[in-house]
Amino acid sequence: MRQNMPQLKSRQNGLTLSGLLLWSVMIAMVAIFSMRLIPVYIEFAAVKRALVATASDTALKEGGISALRQGFDKRASIDDIKSVTGKDLVIEKQNNQVVMRASYMVKKPLFANISLLIDFEASSH
Repeated sequence: MRQNMPQLKSRQNGLTLSGLLLWSVMIAMVAIFSMRLIPVYIEFAAVKRALVATASDTALKEGGISALRQGFDKRASIDDIKSVTGKDLVIEKQNNQVVMRASYMVKKPLFANISLLIDFEASSH
């Protein structure tokens, strides 16, 4: 009789509890990293936009370095930029164009005593 019965699979396929836990931990880690890093990179994009807009403003160019710093500070307050101020900028002329640069670090806590330290360097050129 056994010979006529279809053979059953000897092994089942599927997700085990340990596999489910492993995937859950990995997805949670990716979510935590994303929640910490995405706002930092959004702020970096805002810094870059503010640098380009300030450096290309002809009225501010005529006012000198202090006017450029104040112009950046105004744009930074509008865009809610907290990591860089006008005092942190390096402003120089290259080929009759104003080039503004900012180098800064952002430290974001992950959990417990572990933090992420991210270096940024933005330029108007």
